Amino acid sequence: MSSNNFNYLPRAMEAANIRQEVISHNIANVNTPNFKKSDLVFEELLAKELYGEDTGNKLQMVRTHDKHLPPAEIPFVAIPSIVPNNQTLMRVDNNNVDIDIEMANLAKNQIYFNALSTQMSNYVKELKNVITSGQSG
Repeated sequence: MSSNNFNYLPRAMEAANIRQEVISHNIANVNTPNFKKSDLVFEELLAKELYGEDTGNKLQMVRTHDKHLPPAEIPFVAIPSIVPNNQTLMRVDNNNVDIDIEMANLAKNQIYFNALSTQMSNYVKELKNVITSGQSG
């Protein structure tokens, strides 16, 4: 069991919730002239936070003396960010929302949120089991 689940799962669920709102806003404006869709960036930021910019060259911190303090965990700083997408498709009204892509993104995001929710639920059940039985499973 990892306590990191309480660090990243709720934030990922929040990002999925915000993404749902962004996609819904894009769909609602599919016929609005000059509307430019938005995207949500989170997973890339989380990956950079967890693994660094270049995972191959990341230095491992070690203690070289017993009196040195152990390396501290880096606090969670990845925040979901809404980014406008100014890519223009060949539409006469300068709207760049593709309803098929948005509907696919909506379905994908729902599956993603459900997976996160299931993972969080399983983690809480396991914690409850450990608390009530005194054993990790």
